[in-house]
Amino acid sequence: MQIIDGKKIAAEIKEEIASEVKKMIDADERPPHLAAILVGNDPASETYVTSKGKACKQVGFDSSTYRFESDITEEELLETVSFLNNDPDIDGFIVQLPLPDHIDEDKVIQAIKPEKDVDGFHPVNVGRMTIGLPAYISATPNGIMELLKRTGIETEGKNCVVLGRSNIVGRPMSILMSRTTQPGNATVTVCHSRTRNLPQITAQADILIVAIGKPEFVTADMVKEGAVVIDVGIHRVESSETKSGFRLIGDVKYDEVAPKTSYITPVPGGVGPMTIVSLLMNTFKAHKQEIYS
Repeated sequence: MQIIDGKKIAAEIKEEIASEVKKMIDADERPPHLAAILVGNDPASETYVTSKGKACKQVGFDSSTYRFESDITEEELLETVSFLNNDPDIDGFIVQLPLPDHIDEDKVIQAIKPEKDVDGFHPVNVGRMTIGLPAYISATPNGIMELLKRTGIETEGKNCVVLGRSNIVGRPMSILMSRTTQPGNATVTVCHSRTRNLPQITAQADILIVAIGKPEFVTADMVKEGAVVIDVGIHRVESSETKSGFRLIGDVKYDEVAPKTSYITPVPGGVGPMTIVSLLMNTFKAHKQEIYS
């Protein structure tokens, strides 16, 4: 069993990006600029946006955050999206989800210009990804593909089961794994909460990608001997064994599943660090106009 060290791989990618940004600055070019819109005071969102700013600083990007109270109107939020769409100094931006109930998330996402949609949520980017055209791919699936690629895990011809069907992780992950790329060329099955005989299906997977959103849902009996297991979940649970009084766990019951695997991502330190790095990668592409020229 080998642990896939997402922190180490993320650090390597940051170093690569930082080196390229230094060359830009040395050539008197402006660095890439990533912006974020944050509505309300959701702790998880606050943490993510703060981490984004820290990561931008590490690689030499400019970073901006536009903060609003949760009672902002949909019209006001859309005006900010329009402003960022038209600001030539902003290469890409994200609207941190979730948004308050009175704001239509789909409407806001579709208002972002596809060429600045570094989160990869706009239907144009999703469509381009689906048919194999260059696109901004949503951060978590893109990060997982980088983990597989840089770890040297063979995916061609493998049986891949994606557990979860969200538009942010499960669906794009299933498409990416089935595309004629490397990583890719896998035979993909998508499972979810309504799937019958779920343990029997997951136990057939050479590669099991778990994004079901339920703490320690996947147990050892659901995993094939020698499988690659990618755990996307992250949950904060109470613990008497830590000073903070809580610990982080994933969607996989790590202690009992890990011994059966060939490769597995830990929580924390697996998929998580790759999410923000993927955002940096997309912003760098946006700055160089690699996708939309």
